[in-house]
Amino acid sequence: MTGSAGFEPESERVTRQLRDEIIDGARKPGSKLVERELAAELGVSRLPIRDALKALVTEGLVTPRPRTWAVVREFTPTDLADLDEVRSALETLAFRLAAQRRTRAGLARLRADLDAELTAASQGDTVRARRAAADFHETVISLADNELLNELERPLRSRMRWFLAQHDDLLAMAKEHEELYDALADRDENRVAELVAKHLESGRSAAAARRKQRQD
Repeated sequence: MTGSAGFEPESERVTRQLRDEIIDGARKPGSKLVERELAAELGVSRLPIRDALKALVTEGLVTPRPRTWAVVREFTPTDLADLDEVRSALETLAFRLAAQRRTRAGLARLRADLDAELTAASQGDTVRARRAAADFHETVISLADNELLNELERPLRSRMRWFLAQHDDLLAMAKEHEELYDALADRDENRVAELVAKHLESGRSAAAARRKQRQD
């Protein structure tokens, strides 16, 4: 009898692929997502495409249009401000709790994320560096050891990853994460709070610069 371990439903595979392409920038804001065209491109029926688009609408990455198409979401200045306010509150709390509650095993996971980010950034591998940076933030959420915080963060995860992907200075972001890692390892809550505020501000500046670049 063949085991089902590793099986991934087609709709989930398509959702993951489209999500990654949007977050990684392969599908630009405002790009059309037409069921028929995507089905032909990805070699699947229209049903998993339809399911994937519904999931991505829920995740906040896609804006629905009538009938059988949608567009990659174009985040407005208001969208970015709202996301930044929520991200600031969640991450300030997450990093503070992580400084209090981190474990050796948790720090090892965080170090692995950081090393992957530093390596990718030094090699100029934009996609891998940004994905590792997002992994770093999600690991911090887990180190906070607060299930309600995890539940609140999950529906926002795709938008958080998209926001982090607006950073173009990969090495600078990795270095900020390295400073945060050291402060967490030392359980230095005051230093963590100072670094988180700095890190959030650099994220705001990066998102604003990317938006201006798209408009020019």
